[in-house]
Amino acid sequence: MKFFHISDLHFGKQLCGYDLSDEHHEFIEQLVGYITCEKPDAILIAGDIYDKSVPSAAAMTMLDELLFSVEGVPVLIIAGNHDSAERLRYGRHFLEKHDIFISVMPPQDASEKLKKVTFKDEYGDINVYMLPFLKPGMIRHFMPDEAADGEQAVIEKLIEQENIDYTSRNIIMSHQFYLPKKSNKENELSEVVKEKTSSVGGTDAVSVSVLDGFDYAALGHIHKAGVVGDEKFRYCGSPIKLSVSEAEHIKGITCVEIGKKNDEIIVKTLPLKTKRDVRSIRGSIIDVIASSDINNRSDYVSITLTDDNIPEQVKEQLAAYYDNILEVAVDNKRTRQILSEDIADFKELTPYEAFAEFFKEVSGRALNEDEDKLIKEIISEG
Repeated sequence: MKFFHISDLHFGKQLCGYDLSDEHHEFIEQLVGYITCEKPDAILIAGDIYDKSVPSAAAMTMLDELLFSVEGVPVLIIAGNHDSAERLRYGRHFLEKHDIFISVMPPQDASEKLKKVTFKDEYGDINVYMLPFLKPGMIRHFMPDEAADGEQAVIEKLIEQENIDYTSRNIIMSHQFYLPKKSNKENELSEVVKEKTSSVGGTDAVSVSVLDGFDYAALGHIHKAGVVGDEKFRYCGSPIKLSVSEAEHIKGITCVEIGKKNDEIIVKTLPLKTKRDVRSIRGSIIDVIASSDINNRSDYVSITLTDDNIPEQVKEQLAAYYDNILEVAVDNKRTRQILSEDIADFKELTPYEAFAEFFKEVSGRALNEDEDKLIKEIISEG
């Protein structure tokens, strides 16, 4: 079986006020081209279809365009933390008649199971289990102990009650923040998550060991493609660059082939390109201007200037060379000195002084005698 693994589409996304619809159209066009060449048996979309829980009409139209463009190929979709369950599941029963399967909520009682879609090839069944984004509060009413212990305990219990036949080939789709096994040491973290903390996007970290029995985990939530400790646990990343922090990311579609049980899984990346790149540029005004040419002037650019003297209306000056400026920042001797002084001043404040300054900034007046006395008593008791 061959399938495409994509996630984090974020239809409706704006980048510093710039509409990314053109980039999403380009992605869909390339996806269709790769379907023609690769002929996948299914497309797995691992969450965050929309950028907002209340998507715009344009964002919903974009999903309609994608589904219409890939007609004839089964599509499996789970909800991410940016998606609204009510809006994403609209029309799901009708869509299933056209091989579009959507799962937006984890099981809501002890008898309910994860949505499962089964494919067949020459080696037998391949079961795809669909686990949408979850928070413990979603299942607290029937799984109170696990909910109290957090996301990892919940996912373990949900998988356990599936009674999965692990002699068959099984795939799971999930939109959570997973860390490699024994990820308490920095050097044990994979490239995709080594700069992350124990929480991303409002969801706590889960050890990928809970997915051990699956032959492949199609993960969503992290925008940079990569593996989580093992080749079979994989984030595909977002198909387009959605922020300046993704300027160096290599975007693509993850194409996966699964043969017989226990055979090596074949994974390759089908590259995606957009006419407008997202770039971060740093240097003097002269150097930044000199780096502009006809091939890159329409890119989305974040500019950091290092000149000691910055002219007024510098953004307007740079706009003559770059069509889509996201931001212009300054990093020179003066700004570094101001920053270091601010940090030093902040570190020298006592807890009382810090609160007094905060109170004055917020209220527009200093503490009165009674307030001053009360705050000092509270701090001394702490």
